[in-house]
Amino acid sequence: MNTFGKIFRISIWGESHGNAVGITIDGCPAGIAISEKDFLEDLERRKGGSALGTTPRKEDDNPKILSGVFKEHTTGAPITIVFENNNTRSSDYDAQRAIPRPGHADFVLNKKFQGFNDYRGGGHSSGRLTVALVAAGVIAKKIVSETKIRAQLIEAGGNPNIEAAIQKAIQQQDSIGGIVECSADGLPIGLGEPFFDSMESVISHLVFSVPAVKGIEFGSGFEAAKMTGSTNNDSIINESGTTSTNNSGGINGGITNGNQLLFRVVVKPTSSTPKEQTSFNLATGNIESFAVKGRHDLCIALRAVVVIEAVTAIAIADLSLQSRAQH
Repeated sequence: MNTFGKIFRISIWGESHGNAVGITIDGCPAGIAISEKDFLEDLERRKGGSALGTTPRKEDDNPKILSGVFKEHTTGAPITIVFENNNTRSSDYDAQRAIPRPGHADFVLNKKFQGFNDYRGGGHSSGRLTVALVAAGVIAKKIVSETKIRAQLIEAGGNPNIEAAIQKAIQQQDSIGGIVECSADGLPIGLGEPFFDSMESVISHLVFSVPAVKGIEFGSGFEAAKMTGSTNNDSIINESGTTSTNNSGGINGGITNGNQLLFRVVVKPTSSTPKEQTSFNLATGNIESFAVKGRHDLCIALRAVVVIEAVTAIAIADLSLQSRAQH
């Protein structure tokens, strides 16, 4: 399905090379100040060509608000935001009809949808649709304005020196992955549920909806497996629940504990790489060498940073609105 959330519900739609992509947001409270200019800063951070190592495909990404906003305030009705696709080169993807790109969803999409899927640029599975997630994140951030959410790329290609890693990728003409760290300060105690709607569960569900994400860890994460309980535990030092360490990443039992929410996300190398690769030709039945055409990111993790911020805000907004409804 293409819909997520219980109160702050988002429905994403569109294809990479279709007429447009967009999102419909239901459950947004009325009276929140919003205008098209409020989206521009985060949308600019997501754009291709905004940094070395990102795709040269550049879209204007001017948000068109079709509903749910009147006199620059939310009305309480569903909000629909549209982004037109103008800078497309669909002919670059003609070969995909027979040769699915390694690492991409071409093969499984073809099988799942009996060949009726839009294969151009990845169709509905494309990272192009993350522009819609960023837009929803802008509104979510306004709902939880007391919480400061910040993500940053802390490693690319195994190197904490991001600039050096990108330069190496350019020289080698091959893609690299990265690690994005995200934090949220100012969260109240009590968001999330013990099991299926834990804070980790909701964030992880949304994070894994971002193309190219392959892993997530909260607090000490996988390092906790090497620690003892006494060292991994966070000692409470006052009646507000402040802890001396934050190995839990701000969450205990699926519920926020008032400390900083902290997690890290693994973003894989872009599957479309300038390097020659091989794949199975569905038409000829042969394994063939080919080079992926089109315009792609050498390090998609650069553009994923603001998307991770956005989905974090969406998760927090939905759980916050649920909490408000319970009280």
